[in-house]
Order: sequence, then C-alpha cells, then structure tokens
Amino acid sequence: MSKFWNKHLCGIAPYTPGEQPKDKKYIKLNTNECPYPPSPLVIQRIHEYSANFLRLYPDPETTGLKEALAKTYNLQPQNIFTGNGSDEILAFAFMSFFNKGDKVYFPDVTYSFYTVYAAFFELDEQCIPLDNNFNIRVSDYSSCDGGIIIANPNAPTGICLSCSEVETILKNNKNHIVIIDEAYIDFGGESAVRLIPHYENLLVIHTFSKSRALAGLRLGYALGHENLIRALECVKFSFNSYTVNNLSLAAGIAALEDVDYFNEIRSKIVATRNKTQKELESLGFMVLPSSANFIFVSYPVIDGKTLYSNLKKQGVLVRYFSKQRIENFIRITIGTDTEMSLFLEVLKKEIR
Repeated sequence: MSKFWNKHLCGIAPYTPGEQPKDKKYIKLNTNECPYPPSPLVIQRIHEYSANFLRLYPDPETTGLKEALAKTYNLQPQNIFTGNGSDEILAFAFMSFFNKGDKVYFPDVTYSFYTVYAAFFELDEQCIPLDNNFNIRVSDYSSCDGGIIIANPNAPTGICLSCSEVETILKNNKNHIVIIDEAYIDFGGESAVRLIPHYENLLVIHTFSKSRALAGLRLGYALGHENLIRALECVKFSFNSYTVNNLSLAAGIAALEDVDYFNEIRSKIVATRNKTQKELESLGFMVLPSSANFIFVSYPVIDGKTLYSNLKKQGVLVRYFSKQRIENFIRITIGTDTEMSLFLEVLKKEIR
C-alpha cells in the first residue's frame, strides 16, 4: 500500500470481474453476456447518431430514457433513476440508504459485489445462509434491524423467489430499505416492480446488459418510490452529473421500443437453458433450477476448479468461485445453441 492511499482501502478486497482474455478465441460462457447482438433498431440508431453531438454533454436528467422506461413499466418518470450500469446504481444505493456502521443483510451465497460495497462503505455485513438446497428462506428475513439486498434470481445460483415471497419480506421490514437486484429477472420469475406503488421501502434495480444485449454500453436503472429516487439523484448530482452518455441513452430507448426482438432473444435463451440443463442432468451433473441466463452445476467426481481449468485449456470459459459451499460448482452462461453444443462436446471428453 502506498503512503498516499486512503488507509481504509488496505482492508478491502475489490470485486473480481469475469475474465476477458485476449490470448485466443474462446467459447465465452463466463460473464453472463447475451449471446445475441443488440436489437437491429439499436444498431440503426447508433449508426444514425451524429458524431457532432458527442462534443455536447448528455442530458443529466436522462429525460427521454426515463419516459421510455415509465411507459414500459407503467410508472412515472419520478419513479425512475438511470445510471452507468446497475453496479453503479448499487453503489449509489449503498451511499443513499445506509450510514456508517449500519447493518445490511444479504445471503451468504450471492453477488459478491455486495460484500465489497459493505466493506467500502463501512457497514455491518450480515450474511444469512441459504438452505441446503441453496434457497433463500424468507423466514430468515423477518424483522431485520437493517437494510436488505437480494438478487432475484440469485447469482450465482439462478434460483428465484416468487413475487409473493418478496412481498412477505417487504411487509416484515417496513422500516428498512429492501433492494431487489433483478439483473436476470427477464429470463424467469416475476418482477417485484408491480409492488412499487404499495411499498415505499422497495427499490428494484435492472440492467440493459443481459436481456437487452448492451453490456458494452453500461446502462442500468432503478425503480421505486419517488422519495428513494430523489435520494439516488442527490448522490448522483453530488458525484457526477453526467453518468449516462449520449450513445447509451439513444441505444437504451431503442432497445425498449423493440419489444418483439427483446421477447425473441430471451425466449431463445430460456429454451437453450432448459435444453442444456436436461443434457447436463443426463450426464450426471447436479443442476440447480435456474431462472436466469446461466446455470450453476456440480459434478460428483470432479471438483469445480479442475473442471474450470480443464475447460479453459480446451477453449471454453466458465466461471469458478473459490468460496466456501460453492467451490465444487461452476457457473455456465447460456450461449447460442451452437456454442452450447460445442461446450457439451468438450465437457463430455473431460468427464469420461
């Protein structure tokens, strides 16, 4: 650590993103990216965009995108916050709704950025164990004395809570913020967005990275009571007024307009996921029930790290987490049918 560093940084283990190797061409099933290109309308809007406008700052209020999102979700623009990817919005939420030393509750197996944010903002992390089948027990979140954040579907397990289960958590924690991170909700399950008019403590966070194929443009949004949105706006305008660039705004609006393409590609991914799950089960893998664009699997006689390493040597990237309880699992992003067939061919050779 340099003498110039903030002393608080020495105790923080930063988030480790999925590999983006450049040494050779891989079948890339490790970062939950969409296997299909963005909507043709998105591509058209980007091509039509005048580069001359790049000299101008984007709309700090992101008015057009908020209006498009309000129409999509039957909300008002004041119920919507936009940001540079859902990770940025999560960081803003930790800044907006927690004070130093506050308790924050989330599962022991979940998106690892939550632990990083808890440490960075000096919160009291309260990890609640999933059950033996990797399910969230709703009863464990009854009358918590701090805020709650739940990825739904959960990552990396892919398992989803029902909307009624989310509502039970909200009812039992009316005096604390409940953040539902729905990065993967478009691939299964029911969004909690419909509960927003009834619960002032609910914040739902979405991303354009997965089901709308815009991971490279970094665009996310939060939906909630206008008092929560005002808090996020206060943090944003105290930090960086222009977090969403002009191209991302244009692309985001186009992606929302092209509903048919959105439904087409997510249906393809779900169908490929279900087919792949059955094939893996027939090979003897334990596959957790997924409502996401990935599946989380283990094999009885080969540990997760070995499977990950051997697949990488053969040009297939999956995700491995060296964490207690899940060290024997690998997470597999759902690619195209062709990519998944190639993956299965390689996998079968590894487990013979």
